[in-house]
Amino acid sequence: MEPIIEFKDYSFRYRSQTEPTVQDINLRIMPGEKVLIAGPSGSGKSTLAHTINALIPCSFPGETAGTLRVCGKDPQQEGVFGMSKLVGTVLQDTDGQFIGLTVAEDLAFALENDAVPQEQLKKRVDEIAGIVNLKDLLHHAPGELSGGQKQRVSMGGVLADDVKILLFDEPLANLDPATGKKTIALIDRILKEEDLTVVIIEHRLEDVLYRDVDRIVVIGEGRIVCDLPPDELLSTDILKEQGIREPLYVSALGYAGVTLRPEDHPQHIESMELAPYAESVRKWFTAAPAKAVPVSDAPALEVRDLNFSYTPGEPVLRGVSFRLNRGEMVALVGRNGAGKSTLASLICGFVKPDSGEILLGGKDISPLSIKERGEHVGLVMQSPNQMISKPMISEEVGLGLTVRGVPAAEVEERVGRALKICGLYPFRNWPVSALSFGQKKRVTIASILVMDPEILILDEPTAGQDYRHYTEIMEFLRRINRETGITILMITHDMHLMLEYTDRALVVADGTLLADKTPSAVLTDEALTEAADLKKTSLYDLAVRCGIEPPSEFVDRFIAYEREHMRRAEQEGGAQ
Repeated sequence: MEPIIEFKDYSFRYRSQTEPTVQDINLRIMPGEKVLIAGPSGSGKSTLAHTINALIPCSFPGETAGTLRVCGKDPQQEGVFGMSKLVGTVLQDTDGQFIGLTVAEDLAFALENDAVPQEQLKKRVDEIAGIVNLKDLLHHAPGELSGGQKQRVSMGGVLADDVKILLFDEPLANLDPATGKKTIALIDRILKEEDLTVVIIEHRLEDVLYRDVDRIVVIGEGRIVCDLPPDELLSTDILKEQGIREPLYVSALGYAGVTLRPEDHPQHIESMELAPYAESVRKWFTAAPAKAVPVSDAPALEVRDLNFSYTPGEPVLRGVSFRLNRGEMVALVGRNGAGKSTLASLICGFVKPDSGEILLGGKDISPLSIKERGEHVGLVMQSPNQMISKPMISEEVGLGLTVRGVPAAEVEERVGRALKICGLYPFRNWPVSALSFGQKKRVTIASILVMDPEILILDEPTAGQDYRHYTEIMEFLRRINRETGITILMITHDMHLMLEYTDRALVVADGTLLADKTPSAVLTDEALTEAADLKKTSLYDLAVRCGIEPPSEFVDRFIAYEREHMRRAEQEGGAQ
């Protein structure tokens, strides 16, 4: 059988660069395979994807060497349009793919371009809608849909062209955990039913492995580091060496001194062979004491019986009450559309509640304007580009003070202090455009910190980040939390972030507060995770299968151990 995708000694260098971004690539993907491509940011995996669909070199010019064949054709000669008939690409930002005013129009777009007769077109749209579970949404506008529904529309749009290969660029980055699981299950079903080949580029390796993949290709510094079946890869240290987060249960087994073997089938915690290792895990659990986290009882923010509707009679939030204590780091979690961002907007004053109270330091903040609230509560949006409006870093960070009429000398002093806290002081005179995504994120945080707020709300602080950048951002937030005593509320879909970095989790579903518990208690509660579309942690399955009770205590001890492990690694790195 001939490969459907084949790289031979392939290299590519962007026109603006002196060194190749990918080099010496030799890779064969066979028809019907599902292949996961993983690697840290900047490793070249997106570049590799762009070569498959001909965006490279047709849209991103540069110099190629070696050969690439997709379905026996040369993408460079076929061009983007020619390859779109063979390779369907689903982008991370699905909004960038929508063309039609309704779902049906969007699914029909490629068919209309090919002048498919109306009767045949309608039949094909109906077939595609059935494949991706969209029949009830055909007359909805794509912008009205949830993140998971948008993913299905994008998938349907490329399937309409009867492509041979589906290429996914970080399909889980903006999805809640349960929707992510459904997306991976849908990709798996379509692969089997439609006779397709699937290539997935994704940071969230454990979530992709919810369903079998044939191989994992790890890219590092533009080269293929390894190309192995999951069971073989998870039995090595390659993921850790390349800065890719391994599944949590694999880390826990490693901490317990277990050496995994491919024959144990570690790809799935539910079915892997654990009997030889259960005693080692139990011994580790007994020897790893949990550390109590000191909690302040001084209230920073209180929400009491909050109700809100955008449209009368259609409540978005109902009777929500909770309290944030000073110096806490708290996660706000729940499915897309549960009301999390609306809650943040109410606290910041962007919209007004129908009823209920919001108290800051014990005082009702309803009389305060958005500007006045901004001096106490800072909101950092998911994309730094949504917040940045000045070309230079110092200007951007000082903007909030400048518009409030703060004297220039004081602005300079406070900006310098905020930039030092954020590790950006050496770049104070740089243009914002010269920074990486993670550094831009720090600039937006610095522009809020300069206002000396008591509370910082962050919307998806690590979305789309690889493990190294994720850790960098979260360790930075933990440090400013410790050093300044600021209270941090994080809206997140990342269950590992919630477990590792927050003291409590507020769980929202259908506009109500379902739970206010420790992260470990939330992610080991099957009924709660199902009700809120969260994903039960794989540490729960490991604990249950090793006979450890309660599973939440096992999770707490794992997190305490991992924090200490990371702290020691940092100290050793700093001492060298």
